[in-house]
Amino acid sequence: MAELETAAEHERILREIETTETNCIGPTLRSVYDGEEHSTFMEKLEARIRNHDREIEKMCNFHYQGFVDSITELLKVRGEAEKLKNQVTDTNGRLQIDGAELLSTMKELQKCRIQQRNIAATVDKLSLCLPVLEMYSKLQVQMKTKRHYPALKTLEQLEHTYLPQVSHYRFCQVMVDNIPKLREEIKEVSMSDLKDFLESIRKHSERIGEFTMKQAQQQRSMDNLLSVQCRGGLGKRYKRDLCPSPEVNGTSPMSEQDSGILDVEDEDEEEEALGTKDLVDFAPVYRCLHIYTVLGSREVFENYYRKQRRKQARLVLLPPSNMHETLDGYRKYFHQIVGFFVVEDHILHTTVGLVNRAYIDELWNLALSKTMAALRTHSSYCSDPNLVLDLKNLIVLFADTLQGYGFPVNQLFDMLLEVRDQYSETLLKKWALVFRNILDADNYSPIPVSDETVYRKILGQFPFQDPELEKQPFPRKFPFSEFVPKIYSQIKEFIYACLKFSEDLHLSSTEVDDMIRKSTNLLLTRTLSNCLQNVIKRKNVGLTELVQIIINTTHLEISCKFLEEFITNITNVLPDTVHTTKLYGLTTFKDARQAAEEEIYTNLNQKIDQFLQLADYDWMAVESNDRASDYLVDLVAFLNSTFAVFTHLPGKVAQTACMSACKHLSTSLTQLLLEVEVKQITMGALQQFNLDVKECESFAKSGPVPGFQGDTLQLAFIDLRQLLDLFIKWDWSAYLADYGQPNCKYLRVNPTTALTLLEKMKDPSRKNNVFAQFRRNEKDKQKLIETVAKQLRGLINSHHS
Repeated sequence: MAELETAAEHERILREIETTETNCIGPTLRSVYDGEEHSTFMEKLEARIRNHDREIEKMCNFHYQGFVDSITELLKVRGEAEKLKNQVTDTNGRLQIDGAELLSTMKELQKCRIQQRNIAATVDKLSLCLPVLEMYSKLQVQMKTKRHYPALKTLEQLEHTYLPQVSHYRFCQVMVDNIPKLREEIKEVSMSDLKDFLESIRKHSERIGEFTMKQAQQQRSMDNLLSVQCRGGLGKRYKRDLCPSPEVNGTSPMSEQDSGILDVEDEDEEEEALGTKDLVDFAPVYRCLHIYTVLGSREVFENYYRKQRRKQARLVLLPPSNMHETLDGYRKYFHQIVGFFVVEDHILHTTVGLVNRAYIDELWNLALSKTMAALRTHSSYCSDPNLVLDLKNLIVLFADTLQGYGFPVNQLFDMLLEVRDQYSETLLKKWALVFRNILDADNYSPIPVSDETVYRKILGQFPFQDPELEKQPFPRKFPFSEFVPKIYSQIKEFIYACLKFSEDLHLSSTEVDDMIRKSTNLLLTRTLSNCLQNVIKRKNVGLTELVQIIINTTHLEISCKFLEEFITNITNVLPDTVHTTKLYGLTTFKDARQAAEEEIYTNLNQKIDQFLQLADYDWMAVESNDRASDYLVDLVAFLNSTFAVFTHLPGKVAQTACMSACKHLSTSLTQLLLEVEVKQITMGALQQFNLDVKECESFAKSGPVPGFQGDTLQLAFIDLRQLLDLFIKWDWSAYLADYGQPNCKYLRVNPTTALTLLEKMKDPSRKNNVFAQFRRNEKDKQKLIETVAKQLRGLINSHHS
């Protein structure tokens, strides 16, 4: 059974070998070699080969005769073929000879056709390259002529439209490689132009600001004129457009022509406007903005521009160190600031996004703080009120100019209120000098008037009404001296000066009125008051001058109501209005008058002291001279002449001065009598002293100043009179008995004073002693003195206890 299966397998393999292609027989043979019947398979293979050989041999034997016949026919054909070959060879030879010329012509024709095709291709390629070359040439021309924005547009077209069509040429690659370089060159050149623009704008800012502020001044004058002629009319807006706004959309650049910084609408200003058109050319900044926008670097450009302008702003806002010396220093400073912000405002309105409102506001806030700080610092050095006033007008014009461009300027007007205080201080210093000069030059005598013209002139300077003086014939005399109308006029001038500062500050009438009144109060209560006090306190001032000062201040005090009316007339604010400040002139002149009165009292006392220094009493005199001392007679004469001058003074002042002089005289005489240096006093000396006191009492009784009732003035000497009467009458018993009683005869005698004087008179060794009249014995005299002294000490001790 196994053998049958093996034989069948071998048969199958042989069939596969016979029917399968040679290159696919490998797996079949492998199966043979992998098996164990290899020799058996080889035997069957040899047997199969022998079978096929026998079949081939049979087939060959079957077809042999036909093969022989074919060979025979083929041999016959060979001869014919030789003939045909020879004929073809001959024909080919003849054809080669005949076609050689045609072949040469065909080659030439082929060559021409190739050349023609090449020329056509070249023309086609050149037609593509020529526009590229033309554009590149145009680009080179634009670069040379510095028309950089058109050059940039040409570059864009060249890069995106023309070069892609011929990108396979080497020259195009050179152009492509140059494009970034050209862009950088354009950026650098445009940036250089921008730098030149920034430098130009920095140099011309002052002229731009000057022109703009001049326009603002002209417009304000026109508005003021129109407001006077027609209330509610609108003045022409003074802010000018700097130049026509370009289309800043990234596609249409600013014209290459120069653009003026200011265009003026009025034909009559055309000449002036032409003078400023060439100040600044804004084309570089527009071109540079467009170029950087196209190149995708707009943000870089904006940051650079803003950074540089911030630096310039800081330089502009830095004031010169000597700016406070002249108004021109302030004017140039303001011109530069105005010029800077006019340019920025123009850039804001003629470009899109290069600067924005936030950036402008930031710069303005910086400028506002720096400017105000500089003005505060430098204006504090100004001592000339005219310069401060001019500075205020300049600040107002500066603020109005920038306000016309939309900048908030309220802080500047608030700062002007601070400058107003400084202006008031400088005015006060100036008027202090004016007042001092007036007071120093015054003769402190009533003003004599010789005719009606002079009389009316003075009445025009000072409001004075006196019907009695009107009735008097010429020459007349005003009761006051020349400084009264002069000071009154200067006060009015001061008020006018204060009013000038309030102009154009946009203040209400009430605020102006309040400002003027407060400043005037300072003038009266501080400046004028100090000047008057200095005059009153001068060492060389006389009683006549003091009396005239009292008279003058009285009239100035009366004139305060006229000053009130004057302020009301110029401010149109009634004094009864709520919160209206009142003038303090009454207090000022009352204080000055009181100081003059005190000075009169002091001077009188000093004069009295000078006369008393001439007193030369012989305290050891035996008897009196039966008349008052010469020094006292002179003193009384001086007092009479002095009080005669007091006729124009208010009665109370003259009475107070007279009473003060008498009291001082009484006190000084008492001190003279009780001086420590005076060790002893005789009765004769006391009698002489009594005569001098009587002279004083006689003066008091004569009524040197009217208005005293009864013996009021004599009471100034009552203390001294009672003391002298006690010693001269030697009325110790009455004094000691009635001491302390309301109706005591010697009520004004102090026991201490009496004891002091008694000690000066008790020396028993001198024959001319008061006790020499008692001729009893020395023991009784001493006993009497000791008894009185003991009783006086008892009174003193009881009083202290």
